[in-house]
Amino acid sequence: MTYRLDEIDRRIVHALMEDARNTSAPMIAEGLNVSAGTVRNRIDRLEEAGVIQGYTATVDFERAGGRLTSLYMCTVPAAERERLALAAQSIPGVINVRVLMAGRRDLQVVAVGNDTRDLREIARSLSELDIRIEDEELVQTEIRSPYTAFGPDDAPDAEEATDLVTLGDGTEVFEVAVAEAAPIVGSSLETARENGILAEQVIPISIERDGRVVQPEDSTVIEADDVVTLIPQAVATDEALDPFLDPTPSE
Repeated sequence: MTYRLDEIDRRIVHALMEDARNTSAPMIAEGLNVSAGTVRNRIDRLEEAGVIQGYTATVDFERAGGRLTSLYMCTVPAAERERLALAAQSIPGVINVRVLMAGRRDLQVVAVGNDTRDLREIARSLSELDIRIEDEELVQTEIRSPYTAFGPDDAPDAEEATDLVTLGDGTEVFEVAVAEAAPIVGSSLETARENGILAEQVIPISIERDGRVVQPEDSTVIEADDVVTLIPQAVATDEALDPFLDPTPSE
């Protein structure tokens, strides 16, 4: 089952992929115009959904005592892929197993040993599991980077996170992080409509605030860092979103 990521979720995942150890919720929140509580809540939900499955250290094993890292490209029966992948993972020295969907070399195993004798022993253990090793290479360098599609765009207003979902009936639902200088900040929904800040056709359906969800009412006051989910009915997108965004043009 898939989990739908909105713009805020994607930016959080990008930041954690870039440097999970030195990236805090307040640091991520600052770049998204949301609260640290909202970021922590989103991370919890991403972990519960299995999108974020853990946080690991990237280790240079050559520097760590001159150890060797080997990549085994293997072939296994299609019906046995998952079982043999788990079995391979249990071999001492194996640090990563990747299952591919189809074709030859449908199992990739990464292992670390003190020397070539250790790596030969790992290869023998794989063969005993009926895993056929097609090729074996020593890994010299591994370069990791975050998934760029989840990162901020180059657009001037990239810091103002918005997201769009189109429902099955064609209804567009927007999610927008309220900027600190947004015209609607400090006003209730009723007052914002009376003062012409918020169009009558814009229907807020939920507000995420400090990690909790607030059901919007006429008396609800919009605060900076709120994440508002809304439906613009017969109104232009810019007109619907502008009350929640910073009106100052970006340089």
